[in-house]
Formats: sequence, structure tokens, C-alpha cells
Amino acid sequence: MKVYRLSTAFCLFIFGKPTAMIRISKLASSIQPSATIAAGAKARELRAAGITVYDFSLGEPDFNTPQHICDAADAAIRKGQTHYTPTSGTAEARKAVAQWYGRYHGLDVGPENVILSNGAKQSIHNTLAAIVGPGEDVIIPAPYWVSYSDLVKMTGANVVLVETTLDTGFKMTPDQLRAAITPQTRILMLNSPCNPTGTVYSRAELEALADVYLEHTDGAILSDEIYEQLIYGGAKSTCVATLRPQLKERTITVSGASKAYAMTGWRMGWAVAPAPLVKAMDTIQSQETSCPSSVSQAALIAALNGPQEPVAEMLKEFTARRELVLNRLKTIPGVRPAPADGAFYAFFEVSSYFGKSFGGKPVSDSLSFCAALLEQAHVNLVPGSAFGCEGFVRMSFATSQSVIETGLTQLAEWLAGGK
Repeated sequence: MKVYRLSTAFCLFIFGKPTAMIRISKLASSIQPSATIAAGAKARELRAAGITVYDFSLGEPDFNTPQHICDAADAAIRKGQTHYTPTSGTAEARKAVAQWYGRYHGLDVGPENVILSNGAKQSIHNTLAAIVGPGEDVIIPAPYWVSYSDLVKMTGANVVLVETTLDTGFKMTPDQLRAAITPQTRILMLNSPCNPTGTVYSRAELEALADVYLEHTDGAILSDEIYEQLIYGGAKSTCVATLRPQLKERTITVSGASKAYAMTGWRMGWAVAPAPLVKAMDTIQSQETSCPSSVSQAALIAALNGPQEPVAEMLKEFTARRELVLNRLKTIPGVRPAPADGAFYAFFEVSSYFGKSFGGKPVSDSLSFCAALLEQAHVNLVPGSAFGCEGFVRMSFATSQSVIETGLTQLAEWLAGGK
């Protein structure tokens, strides 16, 4: 047998230069993909395979964007408003946001205090990037929205978690906050109404926290209030910047059009903050995404200044879904739900089922619980561990009542089969 030896030059000519392994940065290696987005992607894979999935993973209203908002976007396109805008957004859109805060919360701000971004998540990132850096501390009550901790890590800052419990309504106490504050504290992140728990702090509870914070640190407060219009029963939303006169200059209020106006795909978020900080965030955003969508900004103006009846109609339906979910969950043995006074999530304890086996698969934590539930009963929930709270799962009720009914029946029957 003849052996042919090919020269290196010949191999390079035929096969090309070998591809070197690209090194992944420490930053990319240190953060995790969004758990809620990953759960939604898994559900889509199963549906593509022809499986009916009861998907309660994504925090996205199932309503279409109200027609008058779509019409405003269409008109903007026809007028040629399809070009770059100023980095922080158009003067008209920023004015609409500022005026909305005056009407809704009695907060006196101007366009110079507003920066529009490609969704509230970018607004949070801009805020963190403009304020904190390596070695500094950011306080986050847990459970918390999945992206908070990784967004902080991307700045090099330290995440200081304050654990809360179902028995205390998942609310951080003033004593807990006082104990968490250090000389390195730069930001306290608050989220009321809260994702994932649905917790809504009362104004008095927020005032107590604010007084502790003002007394013990000169840090800022980042208040994520994106679910402020989605509240139930006797709960009321509170704009943290209005709690104390001095907080107006130390609070960054983050919100957006995604939830209340069913505009998730339009990517319209904003931050309301002191003008010097807005300028700093403007500089950061100019190097990241240049500006938010011109067409989406036209839609935003219509959302904030136009008729608000669609918001009330969606809230009415969410209220009915909330009652359905909580009532059904209370009938399932071993399940304890949080009150869910705001947002559109049910956060409930399932730890009593840990240590059992379902369909031959052992369940030891919220991740294995959700994986087995999706595989066997085709019900998609998000593990509480993703929110910094093991032993719980999150269910979004931003879907039809019929899907909720069937999905919860599937869940109850699957739980009953545990051994």
C-alpha cells in the first residue's frame, strides 16, 4: 500500500488555513441567558414538533397593541419619520413621558429628565453603567427579575441580595435594608409591582425604606415601575421619586410601554432621572444603539396621550385571570401562592413536591421540577431559582382563561401522580 504525504502548502491550498478557537470573554462567561426567554424557546421547540404546550413562561401580554397606537405608527411611516432621532429620543416623545408622570403621579419633570431606550431592560443597563463600577455595591431584594443580577455583574459591581419570604409578603423590611447598606452602596434596586412575586409595597412601606436609605447612604435608588398600571384590589402603585422631596434628585424611575399598552415588540422603555445623569446615559446609549426606533416613538406618544380605555380593558381581563389562577392554585395540595397584587404573575411554592419522582424522574429543586413538568405534562413554568428564590415557580397569566384552566388541570393531575 502506498502512503501519500501531502505537503503543508498543498493542505493549505486545498483545505484553507485552520480556524483558531475564539476565546470567550470573562464577561460573557460570567452571566447566564435569560431564564424566561430560555423557557419560552423550549416551549416553541415542542410546539414545532407538534406538541400542545401550555406556556406560562413569558411576561408578555397576549393582547394586540391598541389600534390607535398602530395607526400613529403607520402615519409616522407615511410621513417619512423613519430616520435617526436624537439619542435620547425626540423632544415630542420625551415631553409625552414627562407629562404622563405629571398626570399619573404628580411628579414634576421635563423632557430633559427623560431618556428613551430600546426597552426598559436597556434603561436599567444604562442606569447601572452610568453609576456603578467594580467594587461597588448594588442592593437587590430577592426574589428579583431574572436580569437584575447579571446586568449588575456586567458593570463589575457586587450584587448584595436581601432575601424575603412568602410569610412576609416578599417585602424587604427597613431593618434588612439597614443591614445591607455598606460604604460601597451605590444603588438600591426596587421593583413594585414586582416580577416575579406580584408584590406591591404600600406607600408607607416604601417611605420607611426610603427614610432608612436616605439616613445611611448617599446612593441612588433605581425604581423599576413598569407594572405600575397593572394592580388589583386595594393595592396602589407608588412612584418612589415622589416619596420625599430629596428623592427626586436621587431616584431613577424606569418604565416602558411593553406591559400596560401591549407593546413588547415596539421596544419602548425609558428612564426618568436628574438631567446630569440623563446626559451620562445619553452618552452611553449613543455608543450602544444610537437611538430608539423613530416609528416606535410616534406610537409611544399615541399610547401615552391617547385614549386609556384599552389599558382599563386589559386590566379587567387580567383581574379575572388572576382570580382564576389564585382560586385554582389554592385547591392544589402542597401549593402556596403569593397574593399577586400587581403585574400578571403567580409565584407559588412547590417545595413540598421535592424528593418525589414523576414519571420515573426525580425532582429535587425548582429547575428539575419545571423540566419534568414541561416534558411530561407539557406545562411550562419558570423555576424560582432563576429569580433568586428556590422552592418556588413563576406562572405568567398573560394568556387566555381557557389555556389557564387546561394548564392548571394538567399541573394538578401531574402533581397527583408524584411518588
